[in-house]
Amino acid sequence: MRHLITPTDLTVEETINILDLAERISSNPQLYKHVADGRQLATLFYEPSTRTRLSFESAMLSLGGKTLGFSSSSQSSASKGETVADTARVVSCYADIIAMRHPKEGAPLCASIYSSIPVINAGDGGHAHPTQTLIDMMTIRQRKKRLNNLTIGFCGDLKFGRTVHSLVSSLTRFCGNKFYFISPEELQIPDYLRDDVLKPSNSAYEEVSSLEETLPKLDVLYMTRVQKERFFNEEEYLRLKDVYVLNEEKLELADKNMPVLHPLPRVDEISRDVDNDSRAAYFDQVQNGKYIRMATIMALLDITDPITGKKVFDKAETN
Repeated sequence: MRHLITPTDLTVEETINILDLAERISSNPQLYKHVADGRQLATLFYEPSTRTRLSFESAMLSLGGKTLGFSSSSQSSASKGETVADTARVVSCYADIIAMRHPKEGAPLCASIYSSIPVINAGDGGHAHPTQTLIDMMTIRQRKKRLNNLTIGFCGDLKFGRTVHSLVSSLTRFCGNKFYFISPEELQIPDYLRDDVLKPSNSAYEEVSSLEETLPKLDVLYMTRVQKERFFNEEEYLRLKDVYVLNEEKLELADKNMPVLHPLPRVDEISRDVDNDSRAAYFDQVQNGKYIRMATIMALLDITDPITGKKVFDKAETN
């Protein structure tokens, strides 16, 4: 049995296998509409979500399965003091696979220790969001035709942005990538990302503060929201929330083929006039989210691809 708690729980080969499966699903969704008949996905969301929760549910339904779960901690026995470990044990009796979002880092890992069914981390605090990482990689590969030898800029809240931390961790495993981290000093990348990910992988990176000066250098731009829910001081949030705003005027500085990604939701950091620019890729990410989560569910439930006759982890198991 496998879990997906961080992106590096997958080897590079397994990552590519899931991306390839998601592409096949996107091209032929009808071929996959019964592969999970009789299976159930439990969505355990201890904090609000629109895209992630609904796309997990849509993914399971599109595979022929069913869903159950809750959309906030107030709707579960967590409000009575039940632990994540006990919830995982209980839900294992009802479902075949769990997708968990939790505000505390490490909660999905804890659930995976006590669960008797696969657990997918659907985002835990500022730590990791592995399926979003797969979505981002799928979108980058569609736009740039590769995942190596890219110059990628991350802009905004890089301290608490779990999508940034997860994507950087994955992209450092592909050769030749360079990273620009664009943020105010208060929202710079955390030390562990420098010390445990970037430096050991000998990745080239720069920490800068100017979006305008960096845009001409980039192959890919990844914008992020300054997350109000991660701040204890509202004054500090209000001071930082609009420090970077991408609009059409600034996009004139960028390469004509530079995709703009964003994990959503956005507030004001991407102007609405960017939405109609061909470089806007964030709604492509939303669509890819369903296919990636379908592929991830198939992988963890050990379901055979009806097109190839193989399972995602087949080769890894025979090595």
